[in-house]
Amino acid sequence: MRARLFTCALVCCGLLAGCSGFPGPAGQEPAPWAPAGTPQPASDADKLLAYFEQIRKLPAAELGKEHETARQAFLSARSDFSRVRLAMLYSMPGTPVSDEPRALDLLDPVTKNPGAELHRLAVLLAANLQERKRLDANAQGLQQKLDALRSLERSMIERKKR
Repeated sequence: MRARLFTCALVCCGLLAGCSGFPGPAGQEPAPWAPAGTPQPASDADKLLAYFEQIRKLPAAELGKEHETARQAFLSARSDFSRVRLAMLYSMPGTPVSDEPRALDLLDPVTKNPGAELHRLAVLLAANLQERKRLDANAQGLQQKLDALRSLERSMIERKKR
């Protein structure tokens, strides 16, 4: 269920990217994480979506290095871009750098600023994280109910044996 939600969020991010295949402004430097020869995204949101596409394929060791790079970039320039970039790393489930509460904290100022260029992307990421949090809580509640039913079943079986 969590994987489906994550996949759905990625599809939504792809739809937001829209025209990422179109070349950006003249003289635009290529993103350091983009493979050579690929068209460069035009907007910051497009750059971040391309970045996410790259980091989701990284092995754990390289993801740790990328996390440190993004963290240092955020500490040196607390821009919306570096904030959302670091939040993307924290929002990756099942990775050593995963920290969903921290990702939500990072996204909060951008989601509260409707005039920010990355507002919509930040809202999408925050909504995805909130939904995953809600689903995790649901799953925990269901697991507790299942455990209680199993315990009840065991006690009923023991009573029948007596």
